[in-house]
Amino acid sequence: MTEKPRAADPDSTGSAPGGSATAGQGTGDEPRVVIRDKRKIGKSTEKSASDAAAADAASDVPAEGLVEETEVVVDEIEVEDPVSGPPVVDAPAEPSEEAAPAAVPAGPELDVLRAELDERTRDVQRVSAEYANYRKRVDRDRNLVQEQATGSVLTALLPILDDLDRAREHGDLVGPFGSVAEQLTAALGKFGLTAFGEQGDPFDPTRHEAVAHQTSADVTEPTCVQVMRRGYQLGERLLRPALVAVADPE
Repeated sequence: MTEKPRAADPDSTGSAPGGSATAGQGTGDEPRVVIRDKRKIGKSTEKSASDAAAADAASDVPAEGLVEETEVVVDEIEVEDPVSGPPVVDAPAEPSEEAAPAAVPAGPELDVLRAELDERTRDVQRVSAEYANYRKRVDRDRNLVQEQATGSVLTALLPILDDLDRAREHGDLVGPFGSVAEQLTAALGKFGLTAFGEQGDPFDPTRHEAVAHQTSADVTEPTCVQVMRRGYQLGERLLRPALVAVADPE
């Protein structure tokens, strides 16, 4: 807090307050009182200082000849002097050892890498060939299963075709019934069903089943002289052999 200036003693000065000249001359031997307030002045400080000054003025009046001085200390802002001379430029960063390109291996290391590359290449080729063979095998098995399923259905329909053949031989396959028989035969033919076994065909033991045998001077080789039941095949697959009578030459 700001110290109050002490008032001059009227007894020592020999005059009442208000005689500034006489008081100043009478107190020439006393040191001058200087109060230095080094606090920063703010709104709150100025308000408190003004309240304190008003209170001091109301209580007592300082004697004349005493001067109250207050110093306000302001922080000095230091400004660096500009540096004279050429501008300072940062030197480029030197490349680190990690960024350096890897050295190309030579000698045994290169041979080892080449051997590993050749081995991996052969592995890839082998796997590719195995996959291609696997796809071919799967496609072949799929077609075989499909053909077997179709053959099973067609085999179950062969007795109906046999009845249609006997009706045709007796002349009963006429009118609407004949049209239905022709449509059925054409529809089954779209699935690859073909009939074989005609009178006069050479005897083929892989496709014909001989149920009768005789000799004849009219043939020069084993020949089917009578067809009792026609045979059927699905593509290259034999569904049922033909029942025939065979005649051998004399």
